[in-house]
Amino acid sequence: MGKYFGTDGFRGEANVKLTADHAFKVGRFLGWYYTQLKRRNGSDEPAKIVIGKDTRRSSYMFEYSLVGGLVASGADAYLLHVTTTPSVAYVVRTESFDCGIMISASHNPYYDNGIKLINGYGEKMDESVIALVEAYLDGHLEAFGQNWEELPLAKRDQIGRTVDYVAGRNRYIGYLISLGMYSFKGVKVGLDCANGSSWNIAKNVFDALGAKTYVINAEPDGYNINTNAGSTHIEVLRKYVLDNGLDVGFAYDGDADRCLCVDEKGNVITGDHILYIYGKYMKERGKLMGNTVVTTVMSNFGLYKALDELDIGYAKTAVGDKYVYEYMMKNNCRLGGEQSGHIIFSKYASTGDGILTSLKMMEVMMAKKKTMSQLCDGLTIYPQVLKNVRVADKAVAQADPDVQAAVNEIAAKLGDTGRILVRESGTEPVVRVMVEAATEEICQEYVDFVVDAIKRKGHAV
Repeated sequence: MGKYFGTDGFRGEANVKLTADHAFKVGRFLGWYYTQLKRRNGSDEPAKIVIGKDTRRSSYMFEYSLVGGLVASGADAYLLHVTTTPSVAYVVRTESFDCGIMISASHNPYYDNGIKLINGYGEKMDESVIALVEAYLDGHLEAFGQNWEELPLAKRDQIGRTVDYVAGRNRYIGYLISLGMYSFKGVKVGLDCANGSSWNIAKNVFDALGAKTYVINAEPDGYNINTNAGSTHIEVLRKYVLDNGLDVGFAYDGDADRCLCVDEKGNVITGDHILYIYGKYMKERGKLMGNTVVTTVMSNFGLYKALDELDIGYAKTAVGDKYVYEYMMKNNCRLGGEQSGHIIFSKYASTGDGILTSLKMMEVMMAKKKTMSQLCDGLTIYPQVLKNVRVADKAVAQADPDVQAAVNEIAAKLGDTGRILVRESGTEPVVRVMVEAATEEICQEYVDFVVDAIKRKGHAV
C-alpha cells in the first residue's frame, strides 16, 4: 500500500483526507500520462478516460474536479454518471479506453469517498502507475526519463472535452441481461440496493429476465448510501425476504462490486457459501479449470472442509479482491472471491460484480431446480467472531510484543480446532481480530482477550 492509495483506491473522509484538490491532481496526472503514452506510440489522439460515481453527495465534487484535471491535461473525459464499479471496468476493457476512474468508498458511510483507478484491461491499476500518481501528489514526479516540478497544461485545440456517456452504462446493462441463461419467471426476488450504485441498474436486469422483483433501499439522497441497508446490514434484507415470502434475496454494497444473499428461510449466504455453490456447480459441469477455487485467508474453515469432501482444490491469498484476481490470472482460475461477497467470475468480468454474482446464483437455482438453502447442503460454517479496533498506527499495534504474545497464546489454545487471524485493514486505520472455533462463546472470549491486549498497550483510539 502507498501513502494515499490502499488496496482499493484512495479513500477517506471527503474534504478531510481526500479533497477536491487531490482529485484535480489525480486527473491532471492521468490525463497527461496517458496522452504522453499515446504520443510516444505515434498517436495524436487524446487519451480517453471514463468516469463513474456512486450516489454520495461528494461524488459530484470529485467528478468535476477529476474532469477539470483531465481536460486541462488534454484528455477526453467520458461520464457514465451514477453507475457501478464493475460497469466502469466493463466499459474500459470492451471500448478501448486508456483507463477508468470510479468515485466511491464502497461500503463506507456517506461522508467518506474514494477514487478507484482501473487500467486499460479493466483491472485494478498497476502499482507502477499508482506510484507515479502518488509521487505527483507529493510534488516529486520522475517519469519518461525526467523530473517534473509541474505538468504542462494543454492549450488551444489540445484542451480535452467532456462526453456524456450514459450509453456505456446501458451497454453494460445489456451485457448482464445477455448472460441470463434461464428465465426467472415466477421467482420472487428481493434486491437491496444500499441506496447506492445499483439502484437504477439491478431491477432493470432482473425485470428483463422475468423475475417478480421486489426492491428496497433504492432511493438515494446523497446521505443514505449503506445506511441500515445493503450487504453491510444484511439483517434488513433478511427480514424483508421473510416478511414477503420471497424465494431469494440479494444485497449489494455502495458501488455494487459485492453481493451477499438471503435464502428462502432467511439464512444469510456469504461469499464462502457462494464459492461453495458455484464451485460445486462448475465442477459438476467440468468447467472448474485447475479444479481450484481461490479464497482469501478470511474464508471459513467450513468452506475448506466442504471443498475437501468434493475433491476441489483451493488457494488462499491475502485479503482483497485485487490479490484474488492476481492469483486467478497467474494460475488460469475461473472462480475466486472473499467471504464479504467480492466474487470474481473471470470468464465474464475482471473484478468483483455484485449483480453478476446474483445472476450466477440464480443460474444455479434454475439449472438444478433447487432452493438456495438446498444448494448449501454439505457446507457447515464454523462460528466466527470479528472485531475491528481503530488504532493510531496499524503496524505498530500489530508489532507490539505483548499483542503478539496474546495472539500466540490464543493460537496455542485453539490448536487444530480453530484459528485466529489478526490483520490490518487495507482501507481504514483499523486492526481486525478474527477467531473461528467450535462455539461462538469461545470465539468471543478469545477475540476479547486479544482486543484487550491492544487496548491495554494504548494503541486503540
